[in-house]
Amino acid sequence: MSRYTSVTDADLQEMLATIGVASIEQLFADIPAQLRLSGPLALDAGRSEQEVYDELRGLAARNVSTEDEITFLGAGMYDHYVPALIDSIIMRSEFLTPYTPYQPEISQGGLQAMFEYQTAISELTGLPVSNASVYEGPSAVAAAGYVAKHHNGRRRFVVSAGLHPHAIETLRTLAHGYDMEVEVVALSAGLTQLPALDDQVSAVIVAQPNFLGAVEQLERIADAAHAAGALAICAADPIPLGLLQAPGAQGIDIVVGEGQTLGNRLDFGGPSFGFFAVTQELVRRLPGRLAGETRDLDGRRGFVLTLQTREQHIRREKATSNICTAQALNALAGVIYLSWLGRRGLVELGELLVKRTAYAREQLAAIPGVTLSHTQPVVREFPIRVDSGVDRVISHCKARGINPGYRLAEDQLLIAITEQRSRAHIDLLVENVKEALA
Repeated sequence: MSRYTSVTDADLQEMLATIGVASIEQLFADIPAQLRLSGPLALDAGRSEQEVYDELRGLAARNVSTEDEITFLGAGMYDHYVPALIDSIIMRSEFLTPYTPYQPEISQGGLQAMFEYQTAISELTGLPVSNASVYEGPSAVAAAGYVAKHHNGRRRFVVSAGLHPHAIETLRTLAHGYDMEVEVVALSAGLTQLPALDDQVSAVIVAQPNFLGAVEQLERIADAAHAAGALAICAADPIPLGLLQAPGAQGIDIVVGEGQTLGNRLDFGGPSFGFFAVTQELVRRLPGRLAGETRDLDGRRGFVLTLQTREQHIRREKATSNICTAQALNALAGVIYLSWLGRRGLVELGELLVKRTAYAREQLAAIPGVTLSHTQPVVREFPIRVDSGVDRVISHCKARGINPGYRLAEDQLLIAITEQRSRAHIDLLVENVKEALA
């Protein structure tokens, strides 16, 4: 992969001295002054990377007839913009080729990347300890259940129906292996309503926002779990955490989630990465690897694998995980993305999503035959109910190059808005839904 390395002032002076020229201007002394550029070029104002990408894609379409689908499909994976710098960095050979750092003392760059990633996830979730990633979101939820089981020895999980269906399925599969029960509680008006919890509940597991896009009241759920002696686990969507109060600040003990939205594309279903953060009390049960910062004998900053609970590093019966390489390259893309946005950028992205989602929600709800499935606050996703069924809406929109969303039920459609969906895109969706129902 070719890269451009800029010339430093020292490089420039060395080259000029080598050819016996005092300055750059002297190189062009033979060109008549009237033929030289006397002022700035008459160029259009600069554009953002995303605008340039759209322009180039439009030019490319002149050569090859292509029609990009305008998608409002979400349900756990989202069409966010991925900046070019991510590929530029993660495809460097030192990141792209390394395997598990069995000799961490010679893997300082990889360990520092893990450490910086852990720091970002801790800040995002409001919890003091993060591991160096796991495979993806659903298996992170299942691993969190395993942590809870070992922590208190109880045998039942109370799980919100607002958790992603794939996460519920994965949790059921693993829970069966260690003889745990999974009780799924229904949503009421879009939010999780917990039943009475007994002394056999190991953990209460919810999503933020939940699968229907609603922002959950985590503090209420955490208080109920703790009153019963159970852990509170939250599967969080990382982008909305730029606006919402951190789950850790609301009493959540374990925060996990799917990291695809952080600089990872929708590449035919994967790969992505899962994140995993815990309270200090649970650090010894944290799955995977934990990179730490230290000082060497000379006082220089260095990095180590502080904790490794995988079975290849400790006795099998004491291991809490078989996570090996995990998804370190994808996690690296995640921390690059967060660094690219920065604290303010993440907030601004969240505000943009809230505004565009509110506009889409308002316009769609105004269509005769369409109602909102719930009225709870949302960030980038919400369900609508279509009186005459959603199949005709989906087929009508897809025939016009629009994917209107995820089919929840015969009469319900889940619609996601990212920063890639402009107001013009939303208006086009609204127009086509109107046509389908006319």
